Amino acid sequence: MKILANDGMDAIGIELLQKAGFTVVTEKVAQENLVQEINENNYQVLTVRSATKVRKDIIDNCNGLQIIGRGGVGMDNIDVEYARNIGIKVINTPAASSNSVAELVIGSMFAMARMLYDSNKQMHQIGNTQFDVLKKKYAKGSEVSGKTIGIIGLGRIGKATAALAAGLGMRIIVHDPFTKSATITVDVAGLQKVSFEVQSIGLDELLPQADFITMHVPGGKLINTPEFEKMKKGVCIVNAARGGVVDELALLAALDSGKVAHAALDVFDNEPTPREEILKHPKISLTPHIGAATEEAQERIGIELANLIIENYKA
Repeated sequence: MKILANDGMDAIGIELLQKAGFTVVTEKVAQENLVQEINENNYQVLTVRSATKVRKDIIDNCNGLQIIGRGGVGMDNIDVEYARNIGIKVINTPAASSNSVAELVIGSMFAMARMLYDSNKQMHQIGNTQFDVLKKKYAKGSEVSGKTIGIIGLGRIGKATAALAAGLGMRIIVHDPFTKSATITVDVAGLQKVSFEVQSIGLDELLPQADFITMHVPGGKLINTPEFEKMKKGVCIVNAARGGVVDELALLAALDSGKVAHAALDVFDNEPTPREEILKHPKISLTPHIGAATEEAQERIGIELANLIIENYKA
């Protein structure tokens, strides 16, 4: 019983699998060599994160594969239905990284509200020669408490983001075409849990109200020029969902016009080579697709993925 964990796996997950009798290999195989590697070494299970693509060509040419596992939420890098239709089980770990992504979103909001991403860079460059200039420049930040956050997508990450935002005293509005309402639960320092209901409103109703907008959808082109035109002037945008959910060229135009004050991007159109205009824009806070990349999330992902493999594997 052999597993190729091509995008790695947490040590605890590997240990669980080894105790169950699996051999786990974590040495990275290039995309173009996957079929040969899987067949020559008789791998029955392939696990990936977002880097490795498991398309029809791999599925068709690896007859020994029983399980494809995705460590994380989205499975847009896997031809899921095709694999399932020919009897391959496709599994993922949707709950494991929700809090990590939500915390990145909230951290990005603070970075934009207080211009931390830019002031940090400027302090490194000219902090010892133009301290007073920078002090004046960055003395016009704002608090997030009391502001309105518009959350698009009410899955696990959207709900986790809403819970954290509620703890900060933010007004929460949400849009999800597939959900009328949802229960948000805030864990207050492990002492008690407070729950409240949110009602989904139309996107056209959400856009002009929100001071901060964050997307938590599996893909698609959601925010384009018409959507930016409906937003409040000075809005801040966070995209930690999928590249392309926010039209990057429309975003650049909205930033240059002042309609959007700041943007925070963790995902990009052409990963791993984002467009240069995005990387160099002074009003964009940037992270390299690390939403789920915390030690805690990776451990939870490894454990959940290992247990799912053990449950689903047929010797």
